[in-house]
Parts: sequence; structure tokens; C-alpha cells
Amino acid sequence: MTLRRLVPQPGLSIALLALWLLLARSVEMAQVLLGMAIALIVRILVSTLWPVARIRRPLTALRFALRIGGDVVHSNLVVAWGVLRWPWRRPVYRFILIPLDLRDPAGLAVLSVVTTVVPGTVWSELAVDRSAMLLHVWDAPDEAAFAARFKARYEAPLREIFE
Repeated sequence: MTLRRLVPQPGLSIALLALWLLLARSVEMAQVLLGMAIALIVRILVSTLWPVARIRRPLTALRFALRIGGDVVHSNLVVAWGVLRWPWRRPVYRFILIPLDLRDPAGLAVLSVVTTVVPGTVWSELAVDRSAMLLHVWDAPDEAAFAARFKARYEAPLREIFE
């Protein structure tokens, strides 16, 4: 058995070991050995679950990550403002069905995380054939405009990155 086969992703195994030692709050030899065993065993057990995703455009991925960071800050402010003015203007919250062109499983996983991380949107359901997703949106007076903006802002870059 080669070292690469035993430790398929050494960075992840080292991170798991470091996390174990932080949680144990000890660097005694017994804890280090136990952490190494856990890091190796967990990595081997989840190897079949590990997604095989290729990022085709790393610069687009970096711009997308920066956009998400900005959107998180902006959406926090928008939702906070909406909560403060609730007595005078109630948000138009609703479920919106968004047709999807993105089919890559890793891209869909990233899209689900993004919609859950950005305040004001929650991923509710994905069609069995992955052709559409259902989002719950905090304030979307114009359903068509929201869907078009969502597709341009999130889905299009993910298609460029993963497909």
C-alpha cells in the first residue's frame, strides 16, 4: 500500500489531527497517536463521499467568493433594516421557484450553501431532475426580477466555475 493511498489528502489529515489536538487540549504522545489514527481512519471512511469537483476558472471562483462576502454583509444590513421598519412596511416574503441550468453536483452544493449563508434566502427544495429550486426569500416584491438577478449573480458564475 502506497503512502498516497493510505493518506489520500495529507492536508485534510493534518487538519483533522490539529483539530483533534485542539479539542483534546493536549499534545501528549497518546493524544497525538490517537489523533493520527482518527485522521487516517476518518479520511479513509469518507473517501467515497468526497466530491470530485474541478474548478475550471479559479479567478472566477475568487471573484465569486468576494461577491458572496459582500452579499452577506449587504443582506445582513437589508434584513436588519427590514426588521427595524417592520411596523411601517412589512416585507414581501414568499417562495420563489427558480429554473436551473446548473447541473454539476458540486456547483449545486455550493449554490445551496450560498443561498443559506446569505441572509434573506433559504434553499427549500431541489427538483428531482435538478431543473429547478425553491427558495424562501425574505423580501421579494418582484418575483421575476429576483429570479433573474439570482441566476445572473449566483448561478451563472457557478456554471462558469464548475461546468
